[in-house]
Amino acid sequence: MTDQEIQNEPSQRRHRVNVLGHVLEVLEVRHDSKRVSAPTLVFLHEGLGCIELWRDIPIQLARATGCDALIYDRLGYGHSDPLSSSRHPRDYLEEQAWRHLPALLDRLDERAVIPVGHSDGATIALLFAARCQERTVAAVTEAAHVFVEDVTLGGVRAAVAAYERGDLRKKLMTYHGAKTDQVFHAWANTWLAPEFRDWNIEDCLGHIRSPLLVLQGADDAYGSAAQVEAIRRQAGGPVRAELIEGCGHTPHLEARAQVTRLIANFVDECLRNGSQPP
Repeated sequence: MTDQEIQNEPSQRRHRVNVLGHVLEVLEVRHDSKRVSAPTLVFLHEGLGCIELWRDIPIQLARATGCDALIYDRLGYGHSDPLSSSRHPRDYLEEQAWRHLPALLDRLDERAVIPVGHSDGATIALLFAARCQERTVAAVTEAAHVFVEDVTLGGVRAAVAAYERGDLRKKLMTYHGAKTDQVFHAWANTWLAPEFRDWNIEDCLGHIRSPLLVLQGADDAYGSAAQVEAIRRQAGGPVRAELIEGCGHTPHLEARAQVTRLIANFVDECLRNGSQPP
């Protein structure tokens, strides 16, 4: 990326958008003069996340790549509307990837995107890339889940203990306010539900045609390298996988410089090679 390719510092606009009858909080990062035909980076937060927990990563990557960026609170999270009913544990990720995210992109007239997802958000990115091939230029996943592991359930149980007896609830209230209990229990109860134990999306991976950058911390308490290997082995398009040493579940914060460099280089290479939605 040259100085001439990005002539203006991107602006930020935070607003609320009605999607499928619910109001979602959205942050848009836009260039006045952006890279020609650049897709939009769409940031998908983790199971207890929100816009704020991405910190300044989206604006950094918007600057580095010349792409616009879109970050939003999923329904029930952050400043978006609360859940109006309990979610079904078997298909909530598919519902977000195949119904809610496309509806938001349609509402904002986003045709070509690169989903950048963390944890549950990374799984949503994979599901979206598998089903919405026509608008997926590439995808980036960080700590994605494609099946349920014992280590994942152990991590969730540890989080439940921290929520009930530690300060996790207080920390989450900073971001989710009065919705905090609903957010936490919807996440924990889904992963720990007996009917979720055999949840598996490996059969979707072969439908992905766009390039993938698959990132995971070597010390992730919520998933093993088997998740990365399953994606690498079964995805229908090219995969670049990176296991980041000395890093846990949140590489974009724990290894910020390395992860932003990996993502920026991957996006730049995809665009220089002319990657377009299949």
